[in-house]
Amino acid sequence: MARRTFFSFHHVRDNWRVGQVRNCWVTQQREAAGFWDAAEWEKVKLQTPEKIREWIDKQLVGTSVTVVLIGHETSTRPYVKYEIEQSIARGNGLLGIFIHNMKDVEGKTDLKGTNPLPAGYKTYDWVNDDGRSNIGDWIEAAAKAANR
Repeated sequence: MARRTFFSFHHVRDNWRVGQVRNCWVTQQREAAGFWDAAEWEKVKLQTPEKIREWIDKQLVGTSVTVVLIGHETSTRPYVKYEIEQSIARGNGLLGIFIHNMKDVEGKTDLKGTNPLPAGYKTYDWVNDDGRSNIGDWIEAAAKAANR
């Protein structure tokens, strides 16, 4: 079953790696929400914090699962924290995927980041746990765990 999924991530540092996850997701013909192009985020981030939170809330509408793509600095991002809090409040399934082992545009990996999810939520490693093949199953398991 395809799930409308919100993807939370650090937009600047992890954009390339997130794009790789997105491309995999799109090629699997899954329906997803929560991805936007850099130009849209550039406009949104110029807004007040209240407007940014309103925009995030709108992005979460209709989703049943939130995937946090965890890079080196993801846990320090205030809007990632907000997205996680709102996802829990909405009853979304929630999971984390470490993306530091993915190569960036220059072929380099990154340092592992701290898991920003509360205890009890599953995390995976995109490279070591074969995210390309398993992301759909991970999302479905998170949805079921949340009774969604």
